[in-house]
Amino acid sequence: MKQKIVMKVQMNCEKCRTKAMKIAAVTEGVISVTIEREKSLVVVVGDGVDSVSLAGSLRKKLGSATIESVQEVKAGSESKKLGSATIGYPIISYSQYPQYPMYAVVSDQYPSNCAIM
Repeated sequence: MKQKIVMKVQMNCEKCRTKAMKIAAVTEGVISVTIEREKSLVVVVGDGVDSVSLAGSLRKKLGSATIESVQEVKAGSESKKLGSATIGYPIISYSQYPQYPMYAVVSDQYPSNCAIM
């Protein structure tokens, strides 16, 4: 059953909006995430999404999140939204080669007998 979850989230800056999008996008069963900036709403469309755990995750990272509504979505009704950004799963790219820490071993060419230095 596809459902549409509308949540009111405290988003003061662009970083908060990005965090909210990432948290919602990695939740199991999410198909799309939309943010309405003027109303501070996060709209999540997905199949079998647990709205309570999603609200808890958003509340843990952003401070305030409340569930406004949960509705069943009919086919084709979610694509009529204009003026908002939609995102799927985040793309994470990794370097081809692993990064290893580098250490420099310094040896003194003329060692002294002083133990303090």
